[in-house]
Amino acid sequence: MTLIKSISGIRGTIGGGTGDNLTPIDAVKFAAAYGTFIKNKNTGKEQITIVIGRDARISGKMISGLVSDTLVGLGINVIDLGLSTTPTVEVAVPIEKADGGIILTASHNPKQWNALKLLNEKGEFLNGEDGKEILAIAEKEDFDFAEVDDLGKVKKKKNYIKKHIKEVLKLKLVDKKAIKKAKFKVVVDGVNSTGGIAIPALLKELGVKCVELYCEPNGHFPHNPEPLKEHLTDISELVVKKKADLGIVVDPDVDRLALICEDGSMFGEEYTLVACADYVLGELKGGNTVSNLSSSRALRDVTESHGGSYAASAVGEVNVVQMMKDTNTVIGGEGNGGIIYPDSHYGRDSLVGVALFLSHLAKKKISCKELRNSYPSYFMSKNKIQLTPEIDVDKILATMADKYKDEDVNTIDGVKIDFAEEWIHLRKSNTEPIIRIYTEAKSQQKADDLAERFITEIKEII
Repeated sequence: MTLIKSISGIRGTIGGGTGDNLTPIDAVKFAAAYGTFIKNKNTGKEQITIVIGRDARISGKMISGLVSDTLVGLGINVIDLGLSTTPTVEVAVPIEKADGGIILTASHNPKQWNALKLLNEKGEFLNGEDGKEILAIAEKEDFDFAEVDDLGKVKKKKNYIKKHIKEVLKLKLVDKKAIKKAKFKVVVDGVNSTGGIAIPALLKELGVKCVELYCEPNGHFPHNPEPLKEHLTDISELVVKKKADLGIVVDPDVDRLALICEDGSMFGEEYTLVACADYVLGELKGGNTVSNLSSSRALRDVTESHGGSYAASAVGEVNVVQMMKDTNTVIGGEGNGGIIYPDSHYGRDSLVGVALFLSHLAKKKISCKELRNSYPSYFMSKNKIQLTPEIDVDKILATMADKYKDEDVNTIDGVKIDFAEEWIHLRKSNTEPIIRIYTEAKSQQKADDLAERFITEIKEII
């Protein structure tokens, strides 16, 4: 049981004591802090509006009600999208000309977790400075609630996933004709959350035959909701059984996209962005890309093959987006299956990812497996060390940076050590009490061995 307050929002487990978990009191306190922050930014404005939406978590309705009523209590109007996706809320904020947005989701975390993800008026995640300001307001409980005649109003809008799909279909590089002509059959694992609403609806519009697996948005996740290979055995088997062209997997809030090849093998979460970038760069005859330090070298290789430049940011969507803007990037994202396509919006979006990927596959006229085999082959190992309060993470990271100072070391976000043929990235997670240990090499064995070596070295320091 834990409560994590960070610049990107508040995340915790349901139940237990105040301040240690995401209790109703904590939800109200942080919703009030965010609402106050938005009011402070818009002092001259008579009416302030915030868009909210939630994934299908069991606790979602409760947390949504608490957040909505708190904003109303501050005199803020609420547009409630109900069951939604993270990218749908991001798209809705500017369309509705709102002053901000809150997504109620703990993303890939298990069902006992929930969170408040906070957006600015552009529908983008808040920067670090804004996040710190909200944490300070929450700490002081510096709230000024509205008098009875000045309470906010709630407007429910339930059709936003449809609107979002329309926006995706308008994108110039989404080739609806080619996709329809390809007559794809696709299995979708929506992990019993809102991806089970959004992805089949998108596929239907694209003329794709859809086989639904775990697409009932009831919040009872049938497997660990992080879209990693070890959690996806059911869809892998069903893709083969149904003779489907591919499988599509999203996390509970639909901002991460993983793909399964026709033989049931993983396309590779890291390669979702590589494939979409390959398509966009090919259509545009080049351009720049960005991913984070924990993402595969394959994106760099593909970008350079199209004559573009690649850059790596600190981990975190807000950091990727900022670097994308700074380098005038045509597509970017995170290696965990997060596609950020500026022609749509600056947020990870699985709907955009699906539409771009299917356009690519349809125009290539090859199988999913053949497409995967056409890319540079790297293998990753993703591990973690559980943290206890007495572990000094900063000391561990500083020790490792010093030990390997003769290698190519980057310390903008934890410690990344680039060796000639492989790399390792060590960092403290923003969302869980762990140290993340990511490695990449030319074989799975080498990636695993590198990770094991560093885990042993870290444990010796601890």
